[in-house]
Amino acid sequence: QVQLVESGGGLVQPGGSLRLSCAASVSSIFNINRMGWYRQAPGKQRELVAAITSGGSTNYADSAKGRFTISRDNAKNTVYLQMNSLKPEDTAVYYCNADLLSMATMYTSRHWGQGTQVTVSS
Repeated sequence: QVQLVESGGGLVQPGGSLRLSCAASVSSIFNINRMGWYRQAPGKQRELVAAITSGGSTNYADSAKGRFTISRDNAKNTVYLQMNSLKPEDTAVYYCNADLLSMATMYTSRHWGQGTQVTVSS
């Protein structure tokens, strides 16, 4: 009933840019609330990069402020992460997530994509 598919990762040189996309396929009984991007580097815990509500309110990790921009297209159930001025320390697997409200049960559940690798290296 719920599938999140990320795309846009890859290898980029320091200072370069990438745009990640995450398309959510959901049953019509769900409303998509908050969507976000997390990342996990080798040997580290998964951390929030940026999140956006259905109304467009955003929050960013300090490491992302001024360099990354999260946006969403509610009509397409898609969230984007524009990453500029990339640094080697941005290297990680990036995961999309979405909080879905079931209109049948009124419960909220969190769902994750499979992840996309971002490597920043010269």
